[in-house]
Amino acid sequence: MSKTIQSALISVYYKDGLEPLVRLLHQNGVLLYSTGGTQTFIEQLGIPVTAVEDITGYPSIFGGRVKTLHPVVFGGILYRRNLAEDVAQASRHDINPIDLVVVDLYPFEETVASGASDEDIIEKIDIGGISLIRAAAKNYEDVVIVSSRSQYGDVVNLLTEKEGATDLEDRRRFAKEAFAMTSSYDTAIHNYFAGSAADGATGDDFRQLPAQSLRYGENPHQQATFYGDLNAMFDQLNGKELSYNNLVDVDACVSLIDEFTDTTFAIIKHTNACGVATAPTAKEAYLNALACDPVSAFGGVIITNAKVDLETAEELNKLFMEILIAPDFDEDALKVLGSKKNRILLKRKPVEFSPKMFKTLLNGVLEQDKDRQTETASQFKTVTEKAPTEEQQRALEFALKICKHTKSNTIVLANDGQLLASGVGQTSRVDALRQAIEKARTFGFELKGAVMASDAFFPFSDCVEIAGDAGISAVVQPGGSIRDKDSIDACNQRGMAMVTTGVRHFKH
Repeated sequence: MSKTIQSALISVYYKDGLEPLVRLLHQNGVLLYSTGGTQTFIEQLGIPVTAVEDITGYPSIFGGRVKTLHPVVFGGILYRRNLAEDVAQASRHDINPIDLVVVDLYPFEETVASGASDEDIIEKIDIGGISLIRAAAKNYEDVVIVSSRSQYGDVVNLLTEKEGATDLEDRRRFAKEAFAMTSSYDTAIHNYFAGSAADGATGDDFRQLPAQSLRYGENPHQQATFYGDLNAMFDQLNGKELSYNNLVDVDACVSLIDEFTDTTFAIIKHTNACGVATAPTAKEAYLNALACDPVSAFGGVIITNAKVDLETAEELNKLFMEILIAPDFDEDALKVLGSKKNRILLKRKPVEFSPKMFKTLLNGVLEQDKDRQTETASQFKTVTEKAPTEEQQRALEFALKICKHTKSNTIVLANDGQLLASGVGQTSRVDALRQAIEKARTFGFELKGAVMASDAFFPFSDCVEIAGDAGISAVVQPGGSIRDKDSIDACNQRGMAMVTTGVRHFKH
């Protein structure tokens, strides 16, 4: 059911980005209520606003601890517009409806992180704000709740598009995000108290991070939540809400593309690269990446480290893709790519990642360092009679970067600047190689002169023999097998070059 917003209560801590929303509400004739600093901010914009204390009859008391906690305010949010008894009670007690609530909570986590005193931290536990959020979210059938300043732009776009109204689906979505936020906020408070208690807990829990409920997990019957701040990593410029599987693929994309400095495109499907290419221009890099496996690219997630121009966008627009990630987009390119309503467009922001990674299993959690090592030609050890040429060394470096980010067992076949094919997640290295060779030939690639990268050593000479017979000219692998000599001899017999790195890159 569509509802037009006629009144709004705005009470926020940070005012950044609030002005466009306030001005739009004013232009739409929305009656504004506010408190304290937010009221002053709105008044300084020259926009009329009613102080909450004028409708409650009570001033802000107890150092600001009590401002909005009043039946007139909460009644205006919570009364059910379609229930005659509620409507009658609201009229009897002079309670006016509040259709939109905009709240940005006290920065509790930021205050804790700043090393502030216990007294200052306690004062940053929001009471009225979080109560307003819960009330508005509970009554989402009638009320829109904006629970974070990161949503201001979304709301402005929504109200502009729908001429000041919202649908039930919109209101329910904002309510879901609000309850995820309040859950995260309460968890952070709990962890603070747990961390200062005698039980020895540190409070250093991932659930301190902002929580975002997802539509579902890997499959529709699985519930899922993302703990983290996606807004710090990306500006979402277009498309639907990110899903669990989207996020898993986006993570794989970002990890892979950060291996490259030259203009590169990568196409990811189920966390593995089905296309990667480096070229002088973005368009050429994309088309070369697409050529690797145009079948798997359908419905994939695409990432580039280059600004997307119009020429590249027109090529990209021909393919059905779930997500496109780039550091920037030309305005005309964005117009083309945004023509598909559900296509997710993400503009990356610079962000520093944790050096650690975690995985839940059994009755606990595994922690390990992220695999941040990638070997270059200067670290290669030539073990065959024939050394790789400079061109082959570049191709081996390129293949090794992709191999590192591909599920084990894996074999990657490449030329300098282009993935030809890979065998991924196989139970034997021979199967991985055969899969890669067959795939490369399916898409018309000539393997003569190409190179091969393996994520682990060869326990037998069979992979080298098969690769050599297919035309592979150079190989990079960790080495370390007690039968390394068998593979080296097989290379020498076929005139192939082999280098070892001494570093394994399993990805399970």
